[in-house]
Amino acid sequence: MGKSQSKLSPEQLADLQKNTYFDKKELQQWYKGFRKDCPSGQLDKAEFGRIYKQFFPFGDPTEFADYVFNVFDENKNGTIDFKEFICALSVTSRGRLDEKLKWAFQLYDIDKDGTITYDEMLQIVQAIYKMTGEMVKLPNDEDTPEKRVDKIFKNMDRDKDAKLTFEEFVEGSKQDPTIVQALSLYDGLV
Repeated sequence: MGKSQSKLSPEQLADLQKNTYFDKKELQQWYKGFRKDCPSGQLDKAEFGRIYKQFFPFGDPTEFADYVFNVFDENKNGTIDFKEFICALSVTSRGRLDEKLKWAFQLYDIDKDGTITYDEMLQIVQAIYKMTGEMVKLPNDEDTPEKRVDKIFKNMDRDKDAKLTFEEFVEGSKQDPTIVQALSLYDGLV
């Protein structure tokens, strides 16, 4: 049993090479590390949060990690398997801008109804502010989550209906790259 799980099968490897931006060697290294950290092959929300805490020791990443976990957990079974993990990591670290924007939209669209409300954006931004703690000095017009979300909605919500469609989000994100910067958290890990 242990032997078959210690390596990706040739079929799994071929599938992941086709569906990610990682090569065979990188996939094997990631898998080895994933299995070392998650011997069961499944990463649960608590463990995911502990991993985030290592990267943000001066803030509280708990809420943000929960939101990110929910996007990684594509089949919504409460755990992240290696394929879910590596596919999300591939998009967030090496994906094209359109892929990153789709992923970011999924992060902000908490209730998955196809739009981002002011409150959803505020929940994510508050979680980001808690996570980064006092590490980041912000301009006066962004020094609270509310000011930041007000600014985002002012710039993105073209029809002023208090929610962002995917199109509004994409257009606005191209004007304001900080929206997608949360995804850059993974760049140093890859």
